[in-house]
Amino acid sequence: MTALDAVSVYTPAHRVPIESLAEPLELTDVQVRLFRRFHGLGEVRLDPDRSLADLLRAALDGLVELRGREHRVRYVIHGRAMPVVVPYPHNPLHEVCREFGLAHALAFTATHQSCASGLLAVELAGRLLAADADDDALALVLAGEKAFTRDARLLPGTSIFGEGASACLVSANGRRDRLLSYACDQRGEFDTEFGERTELFQREYRPSLAGVIRRAVADAGLGLDDIALVLPHNVNVVTWQRLCTLMGFPVRRVLLCNVPVNGHFFCADAFANHRTAVERGLLREGDRYLVATVGAGAGATFSAMVFEH
Repeated sequence: MTALDAVSVYTPAHRVPIESLAEPLELTDVQVRLFRRFHGLGEVRLDPDRSLADLLRAALDGLVELRGREHRVRYVIHGRAMPVVVPYPHNPLHEVCREFGLAHALAFTATHQSCASGLLAVELAGRLLAADADDDALALVLAGEKAFTRDARLLPGTSIFGEGASACLVSANGRRDRLLSYACDQRGEFDTEFGERTELFQREYRPSLAGVIRRAVADAGLGLDDIALVLPHNVNVVTWQRLCTLMGFPVRRVLLCNVPVNGHFFCADAFANHRTAVERGLLREGDRYLVATVGAGAGATFSAMVFEH
């Protein structure tokens, strides 16, 4: 059974108030107030002195469980929202693989589900390990990106992106944080690159996410009351408040404390929230918890996973 053997997260110490981003992001005073007061976004974490490779290095430096087991890592997958992040021929994924003794591993990037690609990477890792002849094989899932352009820093009217990274060691037979189910709904009609589709996407966003969450919970043989905690994508606070109202799920069981201080970490939100939940003792042995995220761009992807801690 696919399991998260270890999770490491790097979050920059440098936090920037969203008011200071008004000029570079071309936000009006009204838009800034909307982000802070309505969406619950106060600051975002940025690390202007680190490259994408540096962010991934920082996450890997904290993954102490990898040391001495590098030879067992067969696959390295970078779950990424942006299809292009550095100019050719630079390749930060292969660069960090060489530096951390992982040059032998099959390394590739998954991007086509935008911010939901992090969960896709975990699913792909599990499938590859299940088909591998070596029962001791491991996979490494990386996430994290630079907010390097205005389009990469801002989801208009919805969220502001921050910078951080995560490294997750995945096994096929781990005993903790075991994956119970994965549900994914890809909707090509929600192509937000075209204005006429934006309204449709916004109208169907919460019902579509609620649907995939219910499916993941049902596929795990559970009900919503069995879910001890939800680890959300950090798009904003109000989205999750309204989603909980729609689903009849208590918002106090959604971990939202990172939204005001981190911003949206692209594909790394789930892993950053996992670390917070573990550090704060919010997950006990045997608890079932849910991770949910949405990727938007050329279409939309709604994804959810249920794990047992």
